[in-house]
Amino acid sequence: MAAILLEGKPIAEKIKLEIKAEIENLKNRLKAIPTLATIQVGENPSAAVYLKSQKKNAKDIGIEFQEHCLPGATSEKELIAYLEKLNKDKAVTGILLQLPLPAHINSKEIHSYIVPIKDVEGMHPENVGQVMFGKMRIGSCTALAVMELIKSTGVDLYGKEAVIVGHSEIVGKPVSLLLLDKFATTTVCQIATGQRGYLPTHVKRAEILVVAVGRPGIIQGEWVKEGAIVIDVGINKVGDKIVGDVEFEKASARASFITPVPGGVGPLTVTMLMRNTLEAFKLQHAKT
Repeated sequence: MAAILLEGKPIAEKIKLEIKAEIENLKNRLKAIPTLATIQVGENPSAAVYLKSQKKNAKDIGIEFQEHCLPGATSEKELIAYLEKLNKDKAVTGILLQLPLPAHINSKEIHSYIVPIKDVEGMHPENVGQVMFGKMRIGSCTALAVMELIKSTGVDLYGKEAVIVGHSEIVGKPVSLLLLDKFATTTVCQIATGQRGYLPTHVKRAEILVVAVGRPGIIQGEWVKEGAIVIDVGINKVGDKIVGDVEFEKASARASFITPVPGGVGPLTVTMLMRNTLEAFKLQHAKT
């Protein structure tokens, strides 16, 4: 029996309607609406596609959108100064740095210069710390998208064996913390796991499998446990096709639920960005 497809768009549309209604209520009460400011340093085709999607989603649900384009030669010091200007701008609710950034800018540290209450990517150390203590206010957009997809299955995560392949700050690490908060028994695999030859062993026992590596077919379909939930975050171009990190056909014959690539995590990620912007707005107006 083929796995049920976990498509992101229907879930995203439902959440967008909820966000739109809440923004309308806040607009009537506070006479203000959230404003998302995005910063792109230099030109990048993939970032441009994501930017277009952000702009459309913001318009659809009633969020003001500001696009700030800086030259590729912008120094780290100049970027920090620009961030500080937006931090002080009371009209700006959320700040998003488009990735990738030029190589001369430290992409891991730069997020710490965005004030936590405007960090709509959930990458500031303070926001990451909130996840650690189970008190998340604003979290990683991709990680939240992964959790929404898992939630949509209706499966109780309590005590389930969850395996995450990839330990990035955007996906692997925050997803592991969010799953631990749901009392899943969580294992994180990374490059050293594969080098020691233990990756198949861990994957084969996963009832919940989340893969975010960026290597097409790194997870062989026959490794997938019967009845597993498979969330494939990978997006890879192979010839003229876009594929994930999991061998889709073989995996879908064994899994109970699986995300398509494209069409799974992607559509939900932008929606989570919009929800984070709304949450930031509510935090900033909490005493109003």
